[in-house]
Amino acid sequence: MERRSWITEIRESLESPPPRRLAASDLRPAAVLVPLYVDAGELWTILTKRTDTLPSHPNQIAFPGGGRELKEDLWGAALREAHEEIGLDPKTVLRLGELDEGETPAGFRVVPCVGAVPHTFQPQPNAGEIAEVFSLPLTAFANPQLVEERPVKINNVERMLRIYHVGGRQIWGLTARILQNLLVRLGMESEEELS
Repeated sequence: MERRSWITEIRESLESPPPRRLAASDLRPAAVLVPLYVDAGELWTILTKRTDTLPSHPNQIAFPGGGRELKEDLWGAALREAHEEIGLDPKTVLRLGELDEGETPAGFRVVPCVGAVPHTFQPQPNAGEIAEVFSLPLTAFANPQLVEERPVKINNVERMLRIYHVGGRQIWGLTARILQNLLVRLGMESEEELS
């Protein structure tokens, strides 16, 4: 039996069903890059901790990304931001697909762009935006003992907040929802658990 590439498997998982998109709105279009690589037979992702001086989402753990510029497509925005924030050369990213669009309380509608990156990538964080760059294995997020669901009120709307407690860090908000969507797509978490 022929062994299939992890890249092929992830592309197929992200293709069908197509990722969900939000209804048209005044939210500002944005994109993040969800970088994936394999090391020691395990799938990893790269995350950042934003500085405390940023106007939106200070100190939060996030994927590299930001608002789309005029005449820029979503992949262009994700790759440009990843280059600006962590020094990732856009030419080294292999496009795998996209995840469901999400929104932030700060007024962005965000499309997560999933890309394969070299496992040898050495981040060069932009000190003005990024306090830290780190990698975590996806299996850590699939451990139900490291997941907390907490009711919170955001802009007077009660919602369940998913928090991953991984590696001494708390990962929540849109980043947690993106991770959860990725895990469901890759068969590492069941659809029923998707809130």
